[in-house]
Amino acid sequence: MKFSKSLALIFGLLLVAGAAVPAVHAQDATDADEPAFTGHKEKSFKSGAEVSEFQAEVSRLMDIIINSLYSNKDIFLRELISNGSDSLDKIRFLSLTDESVLGSGEEANLDIRIKVDKENGVLSIRDRGVGMTKAELKENLGTIAKSGTSAFLEQMQKGGDMNLIGQFGVGFYSVYLVADFVEVRSKHNSEDKQWIWESKADGAFAISEDEGEPLGRGVEVNIYLKEEAQEYLEEDKLKELVEKYSEFINFPIYLWNSEEVEEDVPLSDEELAEQAAKAEGEEDEEDLEETEENDESEENDEDDDEVEDEDEEELPQTKTVKKTVWDWKTVNDNKAIWLRSSTEVEDDEYTKFYKALSKDDKEPLSYTHFKAEGDVEFKSILFIPEKPPSDLFDNYYNKAAALKLYVRRVFISDEFDELLPKYLSFIKGIVDSDTLPLNVSRETLQQHTSLKTIKKKLVRKALDMIRKLAEEGQDDDEDEEAAVAADDSADEEETKYDKFWKNYGKAIKLGIIEDARSEEHTSELQSPLQSR
Repeated sequence: MKFSKSLALIFGLLLVAGAAVPAVHAQDATDADEPAFTGHKEKSFKSGAEVSEFQAEVSRLMDIIINSLYSNKDIFLRELISNGSDSLDKIRFLSLTDESVLGSGEEANLDIRIKVDKENGVLSIRDRGVGMTKAELKENLGTIAKSGTSAFLEQMQKGGDMNLIGQFGVGFYSVYLVADFVEVRSKHNSEDKQWIWESKADGAFAISEDEGEPLGRGVEVNIYLKEEAQEYLEEDKLKELVEKYSEFINFPIYLWNSEEVEEDVPLSDEELAEQAAKAEGEEDEEDLEETEENDESEENDEDDDEVEDEDEEELPQTKTVKKTVWDWKTVNDNKAIWLRSSTEVEDDEYTKFYKALSKDDKEPLSYTHFKAEGDVEFKSILFIPEKPPSDLFDNYYNKAAALKLYVRRVFISDEFDELLPKYLSFIKGIVDSDTLPLNVSRETLQQHTSLKTIKKKLVRKALDMIRKLAEEGQDDDEDEEAAVAADDSADEEETKYDKFWKNYGKAIKLGIIEDARSEEHTSELQSPLQSR
């Protein structure tokens, strides 16, 4: 049944503004049939916290998220893990020039940890990344709407898909798909104090000094789940979502996991006495039954007696019991598939990697996986998304390429203009170089001579991928014409290249103009154009 937008909005607002239900712990429940957890809607800010109002567009954004009753709520975990991964990338990059930023002990472990508190209905996600200062908490999570916020709102007004939220840089707010209340605890190396940001998306947020357990460094997000979102407290559900969305995150993801194990424990004194008495009774019965046999064995020599003594079994001193053990368990394979040979990687692995990399729920139109050797060595995987970003031609000449640059598996940046020309900015993927230096700034790296060689090879491979897509499209057209000739009732299907040209044809035409000085590139670009 199709509901009107106004009816859906009213229904959503009624849910958000409904009567609050106080939190009840198991020991306070008066009715044995009532669940221990009933909600967090009355949870409030800490006393003395600095309270601020959300910037207007952020409030509008969260209204849309909260009232998107039919959205895929699972994406919140993907977004928070992605944010944690970005934070870990930043601290690892800083450590290249200053190892002291990592600290020592557990702080030096770059990972993401997920833990649930079923009794109180809280899901926690923790990273040991760069963390946020008090000013950054206020700027990033409340008062200053980034450019992506406006773009996302415009897209939603046109009937956009909530699954695309991460592509607009506003992924954190997806947490309110499942949360009544959110705490963000943060510690940054530049500040001695630890801060906590709190909000239940009702138009205001608060920041105060955090006197809880010291983080050392990084961010912990505590999500007080809605009653209808209690499924996210189940370990199997969380493991399923990590494997689905975040399997290829470049850091280990741990889940506080329980499992039943068998363990040998010593018997108590009472159990030992009971066991001895039981064994003694069984021996008396055996002695009565074997009296005749014993009389016949009197002629046996002493050696036989010694053998019998050796055969006597000692009574067990332990017993096996089952117990529940809690421990951190890795839930992602942490595989850098670009380091493997293309012949060893299956198609579905490329698809899963693309979805984790791009936050896109659709399969790519095409991909290429290659290794460049020679003076400059690097490995790369490039993808053509099925649909272009909504701002593909907005701010065209200031838009950075959608590629992530790694140096020996260390993330450097995803804002390089030098990796691909503007007309190929829709291509997503990664580049991992063994030649570029690690301990340099991004600005210095942009001037590195190896980068020009890398760009030349990337452009060639990207255009070759498009050319092959065009050739496949021509083959499909010929097959379709033959099918139509044989059967006039055959349905016309859109090929992959048809989709590509509809979404990226304008970019190819711009490429012919912009790359006119390169005869090689112009020739490659003419191929897909001629197929139209």
